[in-house]
Amino acid sequence: MPTYCDQACPSGTADSSHTSQEDTGVESGDSIAPEGNADKRCEGSGEDSGRDPESQLADGEEYEELAKNDRGWRKIVRNFTPSWFTVNMGTGIVSILLFNLPYNGTWLYWISVGIFGLNTVLFTVFLAISILRYALWPGIWRVMLQHPVQSLFIGTFPMGFSTVVSMIALVCSPAWGSWVQIVAWALWIVDSVISVVCAVGFPFMLMASGRQSDLPSMTAAWLLPVVSTIVAASTGAIVAENLPTPQLSLWTIIASYLLWGLGMLFSMIILAVYFERLALHKLPPKSVIVSTCIPLGPMGQGGFVILKLGVGARKFFPLNKTLDPAAGGVFYAVGFMFALMLWGFGFMWMLSAIISIAKCKRIPFTMGWWASIFPLGVYANCTILMAVEMPSQFFKVVSTILTLCVLILWIIVSAGTIREVITGRVFFAPCLSDMRVKRKKKSRIKAS
Repeated sequence: MPTYCDQACPSGTADSSHTSQEDTGVESGDSIAPEGNADKRCEGSGEDSGRDPESQLADGEEYEELAKNDRGWRKIVRNFTPSWFTVNMGTGIVSILLFNLPYNGTWLYWISVGIFGLNTVLFTVFLAISILRYALWPGIWRVMLQHPVQSLFIGTFPMGFSTVVSMIALVCSPAWGSWVQIVAWALWIVDSVISVVCAVGFPFMLMASGRQSDLPSMTAAWLLPVVSTIVAASTGAIVAENLPTPQLSLWTIIASYLLWGLGMLFSMIILAVYFERLALHKLPPKSVIVSTCIPLGPMGQGGFVILKLGVGARKFFPLNKTLDPAAGGVFYAVGFMFALMLWGFGFMWMLSAIISIAKCKRIPFTMGWWASIFPLGVYANCTILMAVEMPSQFFKVVSTILTLCVLILWIIVSAGTIREVITGRVFFAPCLSDMRVKRKKKSRIKAS
């Protein structure tokens, strides 16, 4: 939903970064425009007077179809973009944080379970709407994949799904028995496959699309498809803890290391390009300034994964007689070292994001605000795990403060999202504007 900042906004917000690199000053959503407004941009109001009747008839049929699809449930379904799954990412990480919080209690546990239930319902509804969208309008799928912004949000689907699977392993597995562990493991496999397809397919689409991309148009949303494998690896590390056999846990850990390597190294490459873009072309406009939070995601999630996998390696390597008897301890120690390094690097990105946002005044609310929740949440989750493993009172306090910030931010963004849903301004898909322009050109060519 969000312009995962620069583009992590569901629907229309993402369009803002491509319409202008300057701050337009538009209130409440900067590029969340109603679909009808987008149609007016494509219509060309002064062109109809000199055209033949057949062309005008074709346009009349086009407008009639647009009017039918721009009302009621059809408007919602047709404009429901993949970026809505960032809501699952933000909601899911809040439930995980409250479950793992060092200073915990029974009341916090039940709050986390309640938010987990909410996230599961939201994910199911979003998935059903997405399936209905592409079933009713199959052409939208191809158009969405060809869109330079909306195609990036395919990665939000497996990441949102990962938060649900992680909580199934953490909450449902201990409560309902071993069969839930197998279900969680099977769901993790599905999620991992989708994540790999997203991570591998993104660079191929980028290189084979034939589109020319300028460095100023590059945004942190490029990380979305790639980071999905890191998130899948974190779910694998959680699922591996309670599987029925040590062999199954071992291979889950090994597969998660592979997923972490794919996503982490690729993220570093993209971050290098993104840093060059920021250094040479300044910060993004204030309508999408929250996108500066996104690089915090691979740092926090990457640190959590490598440390959590080290915990699993120390436990399951000796049980399976994998490598040297001391290999598990080495993996654990190296994992903790990398987690500290990534945490420190992430701290730099967090300070950079805070300073960048603080420089802007009166930032309008957009769905892109969801972009700040998940990155900060996974960074807090990494801090929690380091606090447990050291153990460290300092990291416990820091993780609690970060968790509180994430919770407050989630409440604020959720309230703003509900308001935007009521007004209907969030239901706008930029890729549909491109499709309408192409269809109008075809109808005019036929008429001529």
